[in-house]
Amino acid sequence: MGELNEKKASLKVVQDDLASLQANLAGAEQKKAELLNQVDLCGKKLVRAKQLIESLGGEKTKWGIFVEELDAAYVNLTGDVLVSAGLMAYLGPFTSTFRQRQMGEWIATCKKLNIPSSEKPTLINTLGDAVKIRQWNIENLPTDDFSVENAITIFAARRWPLMIDPQGQANKWIRQMEAPNKLNVLKMSGEYMRNMETAIQYGFPVLLEDVGEVLDATLEPLLLKQIFKQGGMDCIRLGDATIEYSEMFRFYICTKLRNPHYVPEISVKVALLNFMITPQGLQDQLLGVVVARERADLEEKKNELVLEGAENKRKLKEIEDQILEILSGEGNILENETAIVTLNQSKVTSDDIKAKQAVAEKTEIEIDNVRKGYTSVAYSTQVLFFCIACLENIEPVYSYSLVWFINLFVASIKNSETASDVPTRLDNLYNHFIYSLYKNICRSLLEKDKLLFSFVLTIRILQGKNELDDAEWLFFLTGGVSLDNPHKNPAQDWLAPKLWNEICLLDAIPAFRGLREHVDRCPHQWRTLYDSTDPQEEPLPDTWDKLTGLKRLCVLRCVRPDKVVLGVQKFVISEMGEKFVRPPPFDLQACYDESSCIQPLVFVLAPGSDPMASVLEAAEAIGREVEPISLGQGQGPVAEALIARACKVHGDGSWVVLQNCHLAESFMPRFEEICDKLGDPRPHENFRLWCTTCPSPIFPTAVLQNSIKMAIEPPKGLRANLVGSYSSAPLANDGYLESNAKPEKFRKLCYSLCIFHAVLQERRLYGPLGWNIPYGFNESDMLISLQQLFAFLEENEETPFKALKYCIGECNYGGRVTDGKDRITLNSIMERFFNEEVLETGYKMSQSGTYSSPGVETREEFLEVIEGLPLVAPPEIFGFHENANITKDTKETNAMFATCLLCEGGGGGASSGDKDATIAATAGDIKEKLPAAYDMEQAAISYPVLWEQSMNTVLCQELARFNNLTNAMKKSLVEVEKAVRGIVVMSGPLEALGDSLVYGAIPLMWKAKSYPSFKPLAGYVTDLLERLNFLREWLEEKPPATYWISAFFFQHAFMTASKQNYSRAETIPIDAIGLQFEMLQASSYAKPPALGVYVYGFFFEGARWDKEQKKILESDPKVLFTTAPLMWFQPKRTVQIRHPPSYLCPVYKTGDRRGILATTGHSTNFILDIYVPSDVPEAHWVQRGVAMLSQLDD
Repeated sequence: MGELNEKKASLKVVQDDLASLQANLAGAEQKKAELLNQVDLCGKKLVRAKQLIESLGGEKTKWGIFVEELDAAYVNLTGDVLVSAGLMAYLGPFTSTFRQRQMGEWIATCKKLNIPSSEKPTLINTLGDAVKIRQWNIENLPTDDFSVENAITIFAARRWPLMIDPQGQANKWIRQMEAPNKLNVLKMSGEYMRNMETAIQYGFPVLLEDVGEVLDATLEPLLLKQIFKQGGMDCIRLGDATIEYSEMFRFYICTKLRNPHYVPEISVKVALLNFMITPQGLQDQLLGVVVARERADLEEKKNELVLEGAENKRKLKEIEDQILEILSGEGNILENETAIVTLNQSKVTSDDIKAKQAVAEKTEIEIDNVRKGYTSVAYSTQVLFFCIACLENIEPVYSYSLVWFINLFVASIKNSETASDVPTRLDNLYNHFIYSLYKNICRSLLEKDKLLFSFVLTIRILQGKNELDDAEWLFFLTGGVSLDNPHKNPAQDWLAPKLWNEICLLDAIPAFRGLREHVDRCPHQWRTLYDSTDPQEEPLPDTWDKLTGLKRLCVLRCVRPDKVVLGVQKFVISEMGEKFVRPPPFDLQACYDESSCIQPLVFVLAPGSDPMASVLEAAEAIGREVEPISLGQGQGPVAEALIARACKVHGDGSWVVLQNCHLAESFMPRFEEICDKLGDPRPHENFRLWCTTCPSPIFPTAVLQNSIKMAIEPPKGLRANLVGSYSSAPLANDGYLESNAKPEKFRKLCYSLCIFHAVLQERRLYGPLGWNIPYGFNESDMLISLQQLFAFLEENEETPFKALKYCIGECNYGGRVTDGKDRITLNSIMERFFNEEVLETGYKMSQSGTYSSPGVETREEFLEVIEGLPLVAPPEIFGFHENANITKDTKETNAMFATCLLCEGGGGGASSGDKDATIAATAGDIKEKLPAAYDMEQAAISYPVLWEQSMNTVLCQELARFNNLTNAMKKSLVEVEKAVRGIVVMSGPLEALGDSLVYGAIPLMWKAKSYPSFKPLAGYVTDLLERLNFLREWLEEKPPATYWISAFFFQHAFMTASKQNYSRAETIPIDAIGLQFEMLQASSYAKPPALGVYVYGFFFEGARWDKEQKKILESDPKVLFTTAPLMWFQPKRTVQIRHPPSYLCPVYKTGDRRGILATTGHSTNFILDIYVPSDVPEAHWVQRGVAMLSQLDD
C-alpha cells in the first residue's frame, strides 16, 4: 500500500508537471496568437497609416498655414470684431466712401490705443463665409464689397433690417434667396397684417416693401422682438392678437425712397442699411449684360462656371468638415477602417473636385480676360446712370429706375451699328446709348433743365475719365469763398467788386496763376472781353486764350457771368457735339406708340401749360374715348371707378386722364396701388392711363419710374407763343376771325390779346423785373378772354374797352395776381394793348414799332406777319430796358449754378479732408470777425424809453435782434468746428451749415434769425459787420445825422418812429400823417433835420437818378443798379403833402421783391412807396419794373 501510494504521489507529480507544461504551452500559444494578431494589426495600421499620410499629405501645409492664420486672427480678434461691430451698429445707412473713411479712422485709433487688429480688417473677412457669399451672388446680390457687407449685417445683426433700396437691388436678391422658403411679399396697405401673422406662426419669411418714412405702430413688438413664453410656446403680441412665434421667421423691410429721414425712434429699432447701388456693382451688372448679348457663349459659360465653382466650394467645405470631424473623433483612427475608407473616398472626391476647380478657374480667368475687353463700356455706362440719378435732386419727378436704364442699354446693344473689331463696336454702342439716353431723358425734362442735363452729363463723363480738376469745378459752381480781398480793384469803373474778388480767388488755382496780375496790369485788354456782345466767342487776352473747356468757363464767370449759359452751350457742343444741345421736338404719337395698357403716361407740367387739347386730338385721330377728371377733394373714388370701368377687358378701352395729381395728396397712396395692380388682370389693350402733375414730391416714385414721362410747356419765345395761339382752337379755324359781327375790330383785338398773353407769360423769364410772383397764366385765361371779346363786340356798337379791361385784366388774368404791385403792372400793360389806337393799322405796340397792329385779314396772313417778327423778342416789347436781358441772363446763370450744386448732392468735387479744412478755416474766420454782443443794459440806460423820442425804442429793438443773430452764428460756428474735429456729432443742421460754408451760401440756420438777404456768404458777413458797426456808433456816440436805412432789421419800425415823433410833438393822430420825400443834392449832413430824418442806402433797379436834372432817367448800358441819392423823409399832415410829376416807386428789402403777402396786399419784402420825380408817364417805369432796393444781392 505504501508503494501504491508512493506511485500515486509520483503520478500526481508527473500529472502536475504535465498540467503545468500544458498550461505553459497554452499560454505560449495564446501569446503567440496575440503576437500574431499584433503583427497583423500593426501591418494593417501601417497600411492605414500610409493611406492616411497619403490622403492628408497635401493638407498639412494648408492646415499649417490655416493654423497660423487662426493664431493671428485670435490675436487680432478684439480689434477686428470691434471695427466690424462698429460698422454694423453705426455705418449701415452711409455710403461706401464714408464707410471706408470711417473704418480707416477706427483702425488708426485701434493702433494708437494698442488694440490688436489686422492690417486692414473688414466685415467680410471677420464675419463673412465665402461659400455663403458666393451663393448670395448667384441669387442676385451685387458682387461689390458694399453690398456684401450689407448682406452680412442682415444676418449678423440682432435687429431686423430696413433697407434703403431705390434701385430694387436688395428686393430682387431677397425675393430670389427666400423663394424656396415661401417668402411673403407684403405692402403696408389693406389686410397685410393678417398675412404677417400667418407668416410669423408658420415661420415663413416676410418682405415688407415700399415703406415710407413712417412705420405702422402695430409692428413695434415685432421690431423689438418682444417674444414671451405662453403655454410652453414662444408668442408675440401684434395689435390685439397674441400669436405663436416660429424661430424660423425672418423679416425684411425695404423702401424705395432715395434719401429717407427716419426719426430716431424708428432707427434704433431696425438695422438701417444703405442698399443703393455702387458704381462697381453696377459696372459688374452692365458688363454681364453687354457680354451676354455680344458674346452669349462666353457669358453662358461664365455663368455655368460660377454655379459649378460655387457647388465645388460647397462640396469641398463639406468634405473638409467631414475630415475634421473624423480626425477629432474619440479613439485611435488607425483602428477605424471605416474612417480610413471614408477619408480615402473624401480624398479622391476632393482631388477630383480640385482638379475640376483648377480647370474651371483657369477657364474662368480666360473668359474674364476676354470680358475685360468690354469693361470700358460698362464703366462709362455706369457713370451715366449716376448722372441721371442725381436729377431727382432738381425735381422729384425726374426719377428713373435701374430697370428702365438697363432696358434702354439693351435696346442700344440691339440697335447700334455692328463692327468686326471690339473697340469700334463698343464705341458705336456707347455713342448710340448716350444719345438715346439724352433723347429719352430730355423728353421728361422741363426746358430750364435740358441744357443743364447736357452740361452735367458732359462733366460726369469728363470726371469719369479723370479729365476734370475738382478745384476748378468747385470754383465754377461757387465762385470761391473768401471774406477778405487785400488786392485793389484795377478797373472799378467797369469791373464789379464781386467779379474782382472771384478773379483773385481763381488766381489761387494752379492753372490760373498770374491771372490777377495780368488783369491788374492790362485791364484794357479784359475790358474788350467785358464789352463784347458775345464774350463766349471772344479770344481771351494774350496767353490766356490757350485755356479750353471748363477753364475757359471759369474765366467767363469772372468777367461776364450773364453769358455763362451760352458759354456752357458752346462747351457741350465742343465736347459732345451739337446734337446734345438740340433736344428733339416733343412727339406725343411716339410716346403713345411706346406705351402699353399697364404703363401710365405722365405729363410733367410747367406753369401755363395744359396738354388736354393734345390728348383729345390724339384720341380723336385713332377713335378713342377720353374720360378726364380733375382731381381734388372727394374725386379720388370717382377716378378709381373711372379707371376700373375703362380697363375692363370686355370694355371699350377708353383713355382716362387724371388732371392735377399734385393737388390730390391723400389719393396718391391709393393711386400707387391702382397702378401697381394694372397688370392683374391685364386691362383692355386700348386702355391708357394719362396723368398730369406739376413737379411735386407727393407723386408716387414707383409710378414715375414705371411710366412714360413727358414735360409739357407753353411755347418759349414771344413769336412761338403767337404761332401757338394761332395754331390752336378757336383761332386755328380759318373762318373764326370773320365770324364776328365786327370782323375788323375783332381781328385786331384778337392779335392784341395774343401779344398781351405772350407778354405776360414771357415776363416771367425776367424774374422780379417782370413779376414779383411768377404767375401761371395759361391757355385757359386766353380762351375765356377770347370768348368774352367775341361776345362784347357782338353785343355792343362801340368797343367796350372798360368792360374788356375789367373782365380780362381784373378777372381772367388778374384773378391769379395776388401782389398789389403786380396788379398795377398788369393793368399798365393792359392799357398798352387795349385802347382805341389798337384798332388803327400800324399802331406801335413797342417803342421801335417792330410790333404793331397789322392790317391783314386772314389767319394765314396773320401767321405771315408773326413769322416776320424777331425770333428772340427784344426787351422793349415787354416794356423793359435793354439791360433787362443782362438781368435775365444772370438769373439763368445763377439758377444753373444752384441746380448744378443740387446735382452734386453735397459733394461739389471737394474731398473730405479739403472740405473739413475749408469749413474749419471759414468758420474760424467768421467767428473771429464777429464783435462782442451789444450791452443791452447800457443801451437801456443811454437810450431809455421816452415819449418824445421813439427812435430810442427802435435802437434797442434792433440791438436785441442783432444780438440774437450774432449769438446764433457764434454758437453754430463753434459747434461745426467741434463736429469737424469729431468732438460732437455732425448732425443734419451742422452738415448743412458746413456745406454752406464750403459753397459760400448763407446757412439756413442763420436765415431763420437773420434779416432777409440773398448775398453770397462773404458779402453777407461784410454787410452784417457794417450794420453792426453802424448801430455800435449810434449806441456808443449819438444818434446819426443821416440814417443808413439798410442797416435795420425792421425798416417799418424806423419810419413809424419818425412819424410818431412828429405826431407826439404836434399832437396829431399818426393815421393823419404821411411822408413827404425830397431827393437831396448833398451826400451827407453833419446835423439831423429839425423835422423828419435823412435817409440813405437805397439802390435804383431799372433806372438811374440824374443829379443834374433831379429826376430818374434810363439806365446806362450794362449798369443794372445805381445808388439813390440821400433823401429827406419829412413827416407832414397827409392833406398838406404835394407831389410834383413823379413815379410812385416801390421800395423792397431785397432784389427778390417777393415775400409773404400780408392783408394789406403788400409782401413782407415791401418797405414803402417813394415819389420819385419824373417827366415821363408812370406806366413807362411801371412796365420797366423800376424799384428801389435797400440792399443788393452781390
